[in-house]
Amino acid sequence: MEAIEAIILAGGKAERLGDVAAGRPKALVPVGGKPLVAHQIALLSRAAVDRVIVSCAAGQGETFARELDGMGVEVVPVEEPEPLGRGGGIRFAASQRLQPGDVFALNGDELLDVDLEALLGLHRSRGAAATITVAQPFSPFGVVQLGDGDLVTGFDEGARVPYWVSCGVYVLGEEALERLPAKGDHETSTFPELAARGRLAAYRHDGTWLTVNTPKDLRKADEYMAAHPEWR
Repeated sequence: MEAIEAIILAGGKAERLGDVAAGRPKALVPVGGKPLVAHQIALLSRAAVDRVIVSCAAGQGETFARELDGMGVEVVPVEEPEPLGRGGGIRFAASQRLQPGDVFALNGDELLDVDLEALLGLHRSRGAAATITVAQPFSPFGVVQLGDGDLVTGFDEGARVPYWVSCGVYVLGEEALERLPAKGDHETSTFPELAARGRLAAYRHDGTWLTVNTPKDLRKADEYMAAHPEWR
């Protein structure tokens, strides 16, 4: 697999994490003893990515450069001049690429084990403008199983929801990058436009996907890392 570049959106303020964030951007909150975004960079590195552009808030570039030094890939923090939204953030960061063509793009607040090489392979085999990773998340509620006459036949505490949602991991080609908004969210603008044109593909992921938004999410992520030393 040839080396390509990647973009990580890391402008989140960690407001819902409260004091446990200790004033850090969400992507730099420690999970398993490392900044959350460091696990994403390690995943990208294993997929032959050699340059990662980190889209961060104004004034945070130096902090990201310091915290992510020595990751084994070139990490390039790019400060947004103002909050641009996710689509605008990707578009702004993409202007700092060294080469045209496909680029990985990820949200900076998630812990996952997507097979990036398979994702890229599917994207290119379909000839899509963009390919999004989708998953069926676990239900946050216990699922009640019903039988005839609405009698309860059982319970399932580990059921997955019966629909597919975006994991926030993409491959974007030039056509998709050109359609990104200068400011705003690509999932409510660019992606629906591409879908209507038959230019948006999906890659199904059934592995790990943990989003870190709250202290409870952070505890779950730390517990997962403790139980899976191969992630360290």
